[in-house]
Amino acid sequence: MKNILLSLLIFSGLFVSGCQVVQPPASQKLTVLAIEPFLADITANVAGDRVEVQSLIPSGVDPHSFELTPQDVAKLEKADVLVLNGGGLEQFLEPVLSQKTATQLVIVASKGLTSRPVNSSDALAENGDPHYWLNPVNVKQYVENIRAGLTFIDPNGAVAYAENARKYNQKLDELDSWIAQEVRQVPPERRLLVTNHESFGYYADQYGFTVVGAVLSSVSSGSSPSAREMSALIEQIKQAGAPAIFLEMDANPELADQIAAESNAKVITNLYTHSLSPADGPAATYLDMMRYNTTLIVEALR
Repeated sequence: MKNILLSLLIFSGLFVSGCQVVQPPASQKLTVLAIEPFLADITANVAGDRVEVQSLIPSGVDPHSFELTPQDVAKLEKADVLVLNGGGLEQFLEPVLSQKTATQLVIVASKGLTSRPVNSSDALAENGDPHYWLNPVNVKQYVENIRAGLTFIDPNGAVAYAENARKYNQKLDELDSWIAQEVRQVPPERRLLVTNHESFGYYADQYGFTVVGAVLSSVSSGSSPSAREMSALIEQIKQAGAPAIFLEMDANPELADQIAAESNAKVITNLYTHSLSPADGPAATYLDMMRYNTTLIVEALR
């Protein structure tokens, strides 16, 4: 993905394929396709009612294991704007982006953020850790890149996009303060995270947690640990005294249960990290997702 994106024209945090972005008629709403549901929610908050925002990946589906269908490719081709997380998360888009010829705006929401290093040796880790959004302060950079991209393709909406971005950034600041306050309930020596895979690094850095380890030693949820890696993680959990192992929604708990049985840790399931819940669920928006996850983490560790 990195090489493909670098082949596109860089414009102030955006990538523009083709020589000129074609703007739709003023009477027609822009069609914006965000790749992940949480990214569609963030984009919709910046876009307001000027833009039709959709998500390519359905709610509840892990982008690490997502595979494109012909219908998905058709959606990608029809959209006026694509919004990607970036950082190597959407490697499944590589074949499509490498063949793109139509003029289309591609916004990489995480552009401008510095990736934290990871210990994993898998291919995805070459780009560092792509899970920037799990720190709401990072999402303010997402908001700026999305605002700039929408303004570029729809300059008449500049004032609206700027005001929407300002309001959403205020909510992100409030979320950041709320999470910090909730985490204070956990004694510093118990702020220990063991997760299904390496995804909570930015969250840990922001709120004073130590990442003890991960069941899958990878920034992707599609890897498998060796017996040696499992044994090492069990020892790390014991030495650190980590109380819990946190799993994302739909993660297979079998390995975590084995590790928990030998390390006296409990398994906490159903965190929403890469996707949102249905509209009537506990994590229907990005803001709700972060509050929900924080509540589970704090209750398990305090």
